[in-house]
Amino acid sequence: MIKPIMLLRRGFASMRWRTRVTLWIAATIAGLLVVAFARLADMALAQFAQQTAERAWLPFIYTPLIGMLVVWLTTRFFVGAQGSGIPQVIAATRLARQGKPINRLVSLRIAFAKISLGTLALTGGFSAGREGPSVQVAASIMHFFHRFLPNARIVRSEDLILAGGAAGIAAAFNTPLAGIAFAVEELGRKLETRTSGVLLSTIILSGMVAIALQGNYNYFGHFGIQDINLDIVVPALVIGIGCGLLGGLFSRMLLWPQRHPHLMIWQWRRLHPVWFAGICGLVVAILGWLSGGMSFGSGYGITSQVIASDLVLPWHAPITRFLATVVTYFSGIPGGIFAPSLAVGAAVGANTAELFHLAAPPTIALCMVGFLAAVTQSPITSAIIVMEMINSHSMVISLMAVALIAKAVSSRMGPELYQQLARGFLESAEPATKPKIPTR
Repeated sequence: MIKPIMLLRRGFASMRWRTRVTLWIAATIAGLLVVAFARLADMALAQFAQQTAERAWLPFIYTPLIGMLVVWLTTRFFVGAQGSGIPQVIAATRLARQGKPINRLVSLRIAFAKISLGTLALTGGFSAGREGPSVQVAASIMHFFHRFLPNARIVRSEDLILAGGAAGIAAAFNTPLAGIAFAVEELGRKLETRTSGVLLSTIILSGMVAIALQGNYNYFGHFGIQDINLDIVVPALVIGIGCGLLGGLFSRMLLWPQRHPHLMIWQWRRLHPVWFAGICGLVVAILGWLSGGMSFGSGYGITSQVIASDLVLPWHAPITRFLATVVTYFSGIPGGIFAPSLAVGAAVGANTAELFHLAAPPTIALCMVGFLAAVTQSPITSAIIVMEMINSHSMVISLMAVALIAKAVSSRMGPELYQQLARGFLESAEPATKPKIPTR
């Protein structure tokens, strides 16, 4: 009697370790793909900057054409790859929990499209980031590996998708802690207790893969902030409220097509998505020309300069970046809003510091965390991402306070952006998953 029990225990232990190894392999591959995506995105941004440096007229032709090509490929072959990617992952976790098909939202095909088309869009100068798409890429990889688990019932499909999405954030920002916070705060609410340990280890592993390949760096660089005093309290309060209002407005604008689908402009977009993308590309080109090129791309270059030096930005820098990001999202290309949101926050911070004669580095940091927290309504994740940029621990409380204030203000203006966008994907999935009622 004892021998069968021992064999059963050994088999269960072996199955548990095979599950861990399978998930760790998936997490490693996800981390590698996110790093590869980051390299491709950097190359695309550099290529666009090089091509337009001496040809200021080029974006007026090139950007609309790239937008039309990307949206044509997306609507024709890769439906589900459009936009950020985070709403798709949220929708996929809910559909998986209900036992409904999710391959249109997370699959190897979608991961390929997100990387290739997202990179192509950045070569056109669209104001988009790679962090949101990285979430969908990593979630797609983890979902694919679910079929190779020795016992698929040990780890639920929705938990694996959730862990994959968080691993994407961890690898994209080189911050495993941000990935864990994002999993709890935005994507999933809670993991099953019996599998939480191994799933959290996959999130950390993806982040460690990114750190091993790229070094312990931050996407936008590091602030040189010395110890600060209580003089920052009042500005922090005002910044939290102001960025909350701006971020709330930004979210409401991104939700216009979903909240007002009967407006003529959105009806025309549904009928002619490719032409609409071309018009959006032209608007992005015009905004880029008006801003002297500052609103093109993810915002990495100009934001890094603002953080690293005392670069003075023109007054219109946050406005043009704000509008370019909204128009880019309306176009339907695969691209995220994390990096552009941080760029908007940095521009607001630089202008605020210049206008009110405040110390630039802490003001920029507070505005970055405030705007991102207001847009995503994920204050803890936003604070952790910006904390990684700061060498001093003296601003931790200020960053958390601004993030919470901005989130509170933004939530008064509208629902959570990603959760609301996910509802659109859930509603579009309903007709395909409902059984057909036979008719006579």
